[in-house]
Amino acid sequence: MKKIKTKPYGEIEVSERQRIYFPEGIIGFEDVKYYYLLDSREGPFYWLQAESIPELAFLLVNPRLFMEDYELMVREEDIKSLNPESKDDIIDFAIVTVPEDPSRISANLMGPIIINRKTKVAKQVISLNEKYTVKHYILDEMKKRNANLIKSR
Repeated sequence: MKKIKTKPYGEIEVSERQRIYFPEGIIGFEDVKYYYLLDSREGPFYWLQAESIPELAFLLVNPRLFMEDYELMVREEDIKSLNPESKDDIIDFAIVTVPEDPSRISANLMGPIIINRKTKVAKQVISLNEKYTVKHYILDEMKKRNANLIKSR
């Protein structure tokens, strides 16, 4: 166990198993290579906390939780660069933005984070799905999903 300072929780203990390596960094933060994936106390979210910069943390969510037909579509080379043994080794997240008006919380589906859950190597990639943008309003997407569920009954 190791202690780090975090944006959401102050100083906490983290496990080596939570440590994620981004060889290329994250877009806009290319020099920051190590992060910790932390469970959030706010429901289905996670925090991606920079190891050495307490104020740098990204809120993440599994896009399938709010968008029923979400499909990860990225270049095959991006997946291969993480050296997965199988497709199940790869997990993916969307970066979440929480503005002053929480009803406008959004997820970036254009630049997903992909992680090899076994090796803990990760990359931010660009989606090949033209439907996805950098701002998908999560509550709006959930309303659409619920409306579709009601229609299908």
